[in-house]
Amino acid sequence: MVHVLVVGGGIAGLWTAVKAADAGHTVELVTKTELAEGNTRYAQGGIAAALFPDDSAERHFADTIEAGAGLADPVAVRVLVDEGPARVRDLIRFGVAFDRDESGLSRGLEAAHSRARIVHAGGDSTGAAIEAALVATVRRRAVRIDEHTMLADLLVEGGRVVGARLLTAAGEFVERRADSVVLATGGTGCLYRHTTNPAVATGDGVAAAWRAGAAVADLEFTQFHPTALAAPGTPLISEAVRGEGAVLRDRDGDRFMLAVDPRAELAPRDVVARAVWRRMQAQHGEPVRLDATALGAAFLARRFPGLDEACRTAGYEWGRESVPITPAAHYAMGGVVTDLDGRTSLPGLWAVGETARTGVHGANRLASNSLLEAAVFADRAARSLGEAGGAAASIPNSGSTVRHAVADAGPDGAPDAASGVVHAATASNGHPVAATGATEPVDRAALQELMWTHVGLERDAAGLAEASDRLAAWRAPEVHDRRTAEDRNLLELARLTVAAALARRESRGAHFRTDAPAAASVAPTAAPVPMPAVASAPAPASAPEREAA
Repeated sequence: MVHVLVVGGGIAGLWTAVKAADAGHTVELVTKTELAEGNTRYAQGGIAAALFPDDSAERHFADTIEAGAGLADPVAVRVLVDEGPARVRDLIRFGVAFDRDESGLSRGLEAAHSRARIVHAGGDSTGAAIEAALVATVRRRAVRIDEHTMLADLLVEGGRVVGARLLTAAGEFVERRADSVVLATGGTGCLYRHTTNPAVATGDGVAAAWRAGAAVADLEFTQFHPTALAAPGTPLISEAVRGEGAVLRDRDGDRFMLAVDPRAELAPRDVVARAVWRRMQAQHGEPVRLDATALGAAFLARRFPGLDEACRTAGYEWGRESVPITPAAHYAMGGVVTDLDGRTSLPGLWAVGETARTGVHGANRLASNSLLEAAVFADRAARSLGEAGGAAASIPNSGSTVRHAVADAGPDGAPDAASGVVHAATASNGHPVAATGATEPVDRAALQELMWTHVGLERDAAGLAEASDRLAAWRAPEVHDRRTAEDRNLLELARLTVAAALARRESRGAHFRTDAPAAASVAPTAAPVPMPAVASAPAPASAPEREAA
């Protein structure tokens, strides 16, 4: 049995903590705010799995591969769809009351799914229901829980992660030693001005892992959800609303998606989001409208109670009028590279949930696969925690090796044909883009605006270069509280993301370059491909001693 430190309190972190405790490990769980806060709580759409007689794992596999735009790892996807139904049944045992009808579990259809296979709880409150059930479950286990405690850095000794340096709400640094550290800190939505993510989504785990020398990949692939309410807080309007029949209209009332894709509003998210973005640009920034009036006010209030309240709070009667929507940063397909059991390239370090890059999503995530991925791979990670070693044999330990885009991606900067992955250009010190001579303190609001403008739904070399130059001029703050720790992480992740987007000189999935609108040819793979780092810092003797970029 081992001592496990889990960082993060969403579905992935809670699942890992519960299963690790059940296996007899000593488990400590730390979370930046309250245990129930995080992206999981805000998930509306549901969880996808092949649970019904007219569906199959093969269909779910095919839908996921197609959505991934040529980069989804088929072996990882096979694990997802084969093990997914069992994990949904686990959730039921944990106490999640999924919605039911006269035939059993109720199900819905979402974009790019060939079958109605998404199960929900509380209508549009699936994430909150899952979070509540898992929080109650973990509190019944012998798990030490430290709330309002943020990850500052990983402790690395002799090339192995041996714990973490944590920052308390009082601004005190504490070190926690552990045999195994599991990162489950969620995504990076706060890189952007418009996001559906809560304020905690600042990529803490990905940034800390990169500083420690772990491999990260696919950071150029940020999924922008096509329908966030154009109101303060940009609340998400679930894909399930369009699955029930809502449509998108421009300011003239035209249903413009009919001319974009034969699947119209149910095309993959990247297709719909870009179409919405382009129509907004044609309308000089005016939002397009989501029209759900045909569904009726009574149905909307019953099926989507949370959204109904959000629309009313914003001043809209969405059962009687269309509502303004905008795309918003929603999900990070990239992250810390792991094998199928959550192991990273650093011994002693695991990553699960949105923090991890498992290969399941490729260049574009299929709707409602995120909660499923978190459960499936957290379950596998928990089972592997007591095994000897602790580093993924199939993932190279980056150590002090820094990979460069030109060398790895070919003369034109196209993706490596064997893996479809590019590696960000880095400075000689291991940091993406030159940061020497940075004099201005980083401004979070300006960074978010910069990323939204130049590293958003559509990108080009000139805009990315401008973003790179601006980011290089900012210096990271000295870390002494949550705000400064988050700002350091956001600056590092912004630089990594821009470097990755510059290196990928093609358009694929959620990464669209107007100066390279076609996808390059990527050879299909039949087995997991070792994924080198987008950019790696030399592994320090002790991560907390290392200066930020």
